[in-house]
Amino acid sequence: MKDMTTGKEGRQILQFALPMLAGSLFQQFYNIVDSIIVGNFIGKEALAAVGASFPVIFVLISMIIGLGAGITVVISQYFGAKDYASVRKAIDTMYIGMFFASIVVTIVGLIFSEEIFVLLNLPEEVMPMALEYLNIYLLGIVAFFIFNGTSAILRGMGDSKTPLYFLILSTLTNVGLDLLFVVVFNMGVKGVALATVIAQSGALVTAIIYLNHYHKIIDIKLRGLVFDRKIFNQSIRIGLPTGFQHSFVALGSMAIMGVVNTFGTNVIAAFSVAARLDAIATIPAMIMSQALATFVGQNLGANKSHRVKTGLLSTILLTGIVTIATTAIIISFGDLFMDAFTNDPDVIEIGSDYLTIVSLFYIVFAFMFTFNGVMRGAGDTVIPMIFTLISLWLVRIPFAVFLSDRFGETGIWWSYPMSWVMGLIMSWTYYLTGRWKKKVIVKPRLREKPDF
Repeated sequence: MKDMTTGKEGRQILQFALPMLAGSLFQQFYNIVDSIIVGNFIGKEALAAVGASFPVIFVLISMIIGLGAGITVVISQYFGAKDYASVRKAIDTMYIGMFFASIVVTIVGLIFSEEIFVLLNLPEEVMPMALEYLNIYLLGIVAFFIFNGTSAILRGMGDSKTPLYFLILSTLTNVGLDLLFVVVFNMGVKGVALATVIAQSGALVTAIIYLNHYHKIIDIKLRGLVFDRKIFNQSIRIGLPTGFQHSFVALGSMAIMGVVNTFGTNVIAAFSVAARLDAIATIPAMIMSQALATFVGQNLGANKSHRVKTGLLSTILLTGIVTIATTAIIISFGDLFMDAFTNDPDVIEIGSDYLTIVSLFYIVFAFMFTFNGVMRGAGDTVIPMIFTLISLWLVRIPFAVFLSDRFGETGIWWSYPMSWVMGLIMSWTYYLTGRWKKKVIVKPRLREKPDF
């Protein structure tokens, strides 16, 4: 656990962010390995099927991820105020909520998976493999939710290292099982999905055993869990807007995928690969935003709001440096990255065009996320939700449809930076108003000694 209310602000944020960054890279790494194995050992149709499944998965899990973010903010503020009894109640409440939510998501996904793919105009030659992959993946959603909820709890208490260790375990297990199921046993996309489910479940079991034995606050047992309505309502108030925001993004991804699907298998495969690489490139900005949110939450909970601006400026500097370097790498080697997934020249060319266009605007994306991180840490999540709704549904999707009619798939790629520019303008303007400072939910309650 890490107290971020004292010490050099930039150093605190960076030290907290680095394990989270490593964890996210490992998580994306096994997604990348999935795609490399699928593209090279099964084919571009399978690559398109796996890629088409991810916007659907994102829609199904996005609301719960947002609620988990709400729990992180609540825990960080209680932890900053040194109210450890409320921290424990928040942990119990999260586990109960995550379990039941995951059951609902699994049932809904299994029932409507085919209808969703039909709605997205998925080509017939891709449909069977996409359904096979998605339905197996959904069976592991319970483990996914609870594992990610546990990571959110630890981050709220300033511990970003422990989740990293479990992610490394999950990643290495997933890679090994991918190779075993696909290359050795020739199980196709079924093997890829099954490997992910087993890896996530194994990491969760390992995490529970470890935390029950060695953590001072977390004690995960079926008996004795306490559901706290007040804390649940606080988490909902903060997390629900973030959940809606994730849902808007997820539904927007599905809408974009629907436009992409109209251009055929080559464009679907290229977009699926390029989007994976794009996800890796934008990880530093998103992780720094999450680290800043925890920093802001703890310091506002401890009544040290003067540290927030310095933390913001430090985060802007750090993300700016990393983002410029990332853009240079993507522009220089984008075609080589695409070549690792497929040897189809058309797919490589299409994906490289996407990466070149969007990477030029990574700096805009990074600064937008940084300002949003301050708002979320303060508990002001409604405004970022509204900004996301506007930039995605009133800018990106309409322009993707409009420009693709005139310039083909390239028009879709340009809709991304256009929405980021709009999002940054709105987030920066709102930050300057200072209204987000009024959303803090926890008044600091200092104690002479921790009660653990």
